[in-house]
Order: sequence, then structure tokens, then C-alpha cells
Amino acid sequence: MVHATIRHRKTKNRDVPLSGLFNGEKEENTVNNNTSPEAVRRLKDSEEESGGTQGSLKPAPTPRTKIPVGQGLQRKSSTSSKEYEKKSNGYSEEHEDEYDGHNGDSDSLSSCLTEPDPTSLKTSSSTGSLHSGYTLSGSMMSLFSSGDFGVVEVRGRIQFSLVYDSQREELQVKVCRCEDIASARKERSDPYVKTYLLPDKSSHSKKKTAVKKKTLNPVYDQTLRYKVRIGELRSRTLNLSVWHAEPLGRNVFLGEVEVSLGLWDWTCTMPLWQNLQPRVLLNPESISSRGTILLSIKFIPDGYEGGGLPLTGELHIWLREAQGLLGHKGGAIDSFVRSYILPDASRQSGQKTRVVKRSISPTYNHTMVYDGFHSSDVREACAELTVWQREGLKPHILGGIRLSCGTGQSYGEDVSWMDSTEDEIAVWNSMIENPNRWVDATLSIRTNLAPRST
Repeated sequence: MVHATIRHRKTKNRDVPLSGLFNGEKEENTVNNNTSPEAVRRLKDSEEESGGTQGSLKPAPTPRTKIPVGQGLQRKSSTSSKEYEKKSNGYSEEHEDEYDGHNGDSDSLSSCLTEPDPTSLKTSSSTGSLHSGYTLSGSMMSLFSSGDFGVVEVRGRIQFSLVYDSQREELQVKVCRCEDIASARKERSDPYVKTYLLPDKSSHSKKKTAVKKKTLNPVYDQTLRYKVRIGELRSRTLNLSVWHAEPLGRNVFLGEVEVSLGLWDWTCTMPLWQNLQPRVLLNPESISSRGTILLSIKFIPDGYEGGGLPLTGELHIWLREAQGLLGHKGGAIDSFVRSYILPDASRQSGQKTRVVKRSISPTYNHTMVYDGFHSSDVREACAELTVWQREGLKPHILGGIRLSCGTGQSYGEDVSWMDSTEDEIAVWNSMIENPNRWVDATLSIRTNLAPRST
């Protein structure tokens, strides 16, 4: 009877939608069942990719095919390499599964990309910053959370230190202690500390300390380790939350701290104190960026290579990778990138990468080549790259970038898609001023692209 009651209460308190539950089962089976065909395939892919995608990536040469498109532009070829993923080990048991029901149900660029409310982009008591260029109101974890976090008034502080071991490619989070935390049950708490390396909220990202019984000043002195490349740290947010462990019910939230690793001073290795903060709900509409995209771009004018070649100007876009993709539900996602050379938004102008599965930092290594350019066309055109999350049969847009001169006009007409940011304009102008040279760029995947008719 006791065991049946415990199982019933655990099931009753798990606030997880069916889609998230089934996705979780699939993920757990993939990790734990080493004899399954899917596990064998992933292991084989990982072994093949580990030797070829680290370090400097190179776009592979492919046969060229010409497809006429609008404004004299032609699509020539696209190439891609195998998927490269790195996953960190983590714990996978807990009562307070926190998944949000938010789901962006639209694949239309004009309907998905809306201007965020400027009033929501302010700093509050619990700040999670995905990138160093801006801050968000509320906790980034709240995007994926559900449940009542206001049962106990948050107080106290936590001491921790961060060290990155470059030889092991390992982030070491040492949780030292907490002081004067809130009491969850009759002047006592059984606290433990849980961490996530956001935006990944999968079981691979979740780490936990031991539970300390009947204390408001627990001492842990435990180190939680994450396998992560140093290039990804600037797009990650470390979430440390303190919980009271409830054996026969839902665990009680006692406070949290979020650290933007892009802003962290890595020369400081000594333990620091930070006050615990309440979880403040974050409106998904206030997200101004959902990660970063790394690419290289170059323009080859007609006849630049000698001998009258190329016959027309060529635009090369080498999509290397994305980092810190923030999906609609958190955790690793299946993603791909679409490209268009505006003003031509037809299918013939559109290209896309392959789908990279279960990664928040996917490697695409995909080259897109467009020809049919004249020198005057480059200042009138715009390269639009959008990142998509695939869920089932319907993809959902996360955001994108637009590379152009940002004049607001194309061939003398006002257009909404000439809305490039200063960084995007700088990349495009650098490409024009340095013909036949690769221009490297790391740009924010923004959500406020002006809608355009397709």
C-alpha cells in the first residue's frame, strides 16, 4: 500500500505534457540502451565525426549546377558535412520536472517574427543573460518551467566557484555551501543544489549535489562537471537552484542564481557568494536572441579569377555552426538553416542545410553558392538566413539574420527586409570591400526580423 501511494503521488505531481514525456522516454532509451540500433548508429557517427569536425572546418567542393532565379541570381551548389555533437553526462532523476507548454505553432516568417516588447527587456532580481549584449527580465529557466515557486519566501545565499579546464574541455562548478536559506517544513529544510547549463534542460545538462538533512546552512564541497567546448561558454547560462527534498511529494523551490558565462571573469577561481533569487517568470516574447550563428561569406566579382571567370559575380555563404540554440521547450533540438537571396524569395532561390539532430550547438558545415550577380546587385540584395527547429512534421522558426547594406530600400523601392543590424551591415560591407576573401562572423540569431510577404 505504501509503495502504491508513493507511485501515485509521484505520478500526480509530474507536470509534464505528453509530448515531453514521450520525448523524455526516447532520450532515456537512447542514452541507456547501448544495444539498440539507434545507440549503435549514434556511437558510430560520433566516432566518425570526432576526428573530422574539430578545429578548422573546410567547405567541401561539389559539382556546380545552375538554376535561374529572380533578379538574375542563380543557385549553384550546396554542401554539408556530417553532424558533430558533444554531450555531457548528467543525472536523470527528480520530482520537480519543469516543462513549459509553450510551443510556437507557425512556420510563416511574417507571422512568427514579431518585435519584442521593449518594456520587458529590463533587469530584475533574477537575471539570465544568454549573451553579453543584453539582459532579460526574469529567470531563463522559467521559460521551461511550470508549477508553484512562491510557496516559500526565498532568502539566503550560495557560495560557489567556476573553473574551466582547457585540457579536459571541462567546466567545473564547485558548490561550496549555502547560508540562511528558507525553511520548507517546520523550521527545517533538507536542501540540495541542482544545476543546468542552459539553454540545455535535458537530463544530460542536469547535475545535483547530495541532500543535506535538517539544516538551513548546508555544506556541500562538491564539484559538478560539464564537458563543453570553450567556444560555447559565451552562449551558455549556468543555473544553480536550491531545493528542499520532499520524499513523498513535490520538492520545494528555495531560490536560484543564474550566471551568464559570456560575462564571467575566468581569472577568478576563488569561491564567491551570491544571494539567492526568486524565480521570476520570463515572457517568451521578450527573447531578443535564441543563440549565435558562426559563418563565413565572400563575394567574387565577375572576371576576378582571370580568364573572364567567373562569368558573373558569385556569393558564397559558408554556414559553419550555431551555438546555444534556445528551443521552444529547452534542451537539445533538431535544427536546420534556410537561406534566401532577397528580393527573390522563390523556391529556386531558397536553400537549406541538412537537419542536425539533438544538439543545441549544431555543426552544419554547409556552403551555399549563388551566381548571376553584378557589382551593383550586391548593394541592393539581402542574404536572409533563418534557423528552424523541427518538431514532428512541422518546423518552427527560432530566428535569423539578414546581411545587407540596411538601407531600407532595394532597387529604389521601400522594403521591410532591409532591416539589418549594425553588426550585420558591417559584415556585408566588409565582404564588398574585400572581394574574393572570406569574412568570418559570429552573429546573434535575432527574433525581431521585420515580417516580409512570401
